[in-house]
Order: sequence, then structure tokens, then C-alpha cells
Amino acid sequence: MSSMKTRDMLMEKARQLFAKSGFENTTMNDIAEASQRGRRTLYTYFRNKKEIYDAVIESELDSMYNQLKVTVDKETTANDKLLLFFVTRLEIIKQVVTRNGTLRGDFFRDIFRVENVRKTFDKKEIDFLRMILDEGIESGEFEMVDSMKTARILHFALKGLEVPYIRGVMNPNSSDTIDRTTVANIIFKGITKK
Repeated sequence: MSSMKTRDMLMEKARQLFAKSGFENTTMNDIAEASQRGRRTLYTYFRNKKEIYDAVIESELDSMYNQLKVTVDKETTANDKLLLFFVTRLEIIKQVVTRNGTLRGDFFRDIFRVENVRKTFDKKEIDFLRMILDEGIESGEFEMVDSMKTARILHFALKGLEVPYIRGVMNPNSSDTIDRTTVANIIFKGITKK
């Protein structure tokens, strides 16, 4: 097995264990045993449990980034692209957190650990938003003073909506919740009378 495949396999086994038992209840021995590799192999790729946990989170974020890139690369208006980005982004993070079981609890309990790993992803996401905003400015769809500051504000708004969306407060299938398209329209189109 190649070095990269071994590392990926170790990360996937760790992800499964973290999802089932959580970060605190998973040991390096558990990961080595689940991967049917010795601890020496595990320590060849990762210095400690935190490093493998961070690698798992980074891998999930890379997957999110690639899915969002598809949205950014779509041939559509900047307005439609921004709405699609917003809806896609919320759904992707919900799927990632839900798919990872107990990591969902870790996400809510230890958001600072996740935030530390997310720094690079956050920068990429802000760049995506800025690109969409700049397309909209160029096409005459958007008007703003500073697309970078606006992108940062939109990014923070998206992050602020993650927990309510993951917890189901923004469930499109329920009449008493706030649906994501309504929220997107409020954020992107505002509430002022035109």
C-alpha cells in the first residue's frame, strides 16, 4: 500500500472511531487496532491523536471546499450563484457534521478546536464569496463599496447560522421553522424597500 493510501486509510479509520466514540474516548491504540496496523505505523504518519483528529477535520473541510468550488464554477448569474452557494454551504456542513456521529457532539462542545482547524477553509470560503461578489459587481447585479469586507460579513453570517441549521431550527420540511432560502434572501437582498 502506498504511503498516501496508508495515511488516508488511517484517517478514515480514525474518522469512524471519532464519529462513534468521540475524540476523548478514542485512543491511538484504538485507531491502530481498527486499521489493522501497528502503533509504529500510526506514529509514522501522526505524532498524536490531536494531529490525526485535525487531519480528519481538514479532510472533511477539503471535501466541503471541492463541493463549494463546483457551485462557484457554475455558469449562472452572480445573484443565483450567491444564493446557491449559501444553500449548498449550509447543507454540506450539516451533512458533514451529521455523517460524523459523535463528532457532531464534539463540534458543539469544542467549537474552538474545530475553529482552529477551519482557519484555512474560512479564508478559502471568503475568497469564493469575494469572487462571486466581484462577478456581480462586474455584471451590474451587485453594488457595494468593498467586496472583501462584504464577503467577510457574509462568511460570518453563514458561520453563525451553522448551529441552528444543523440542529434543525432551519428545516425546510417544517412549517414552524425558518427555511434556508428565506434566510438567504434576507441576507443577500435585505429588508429595505427598493
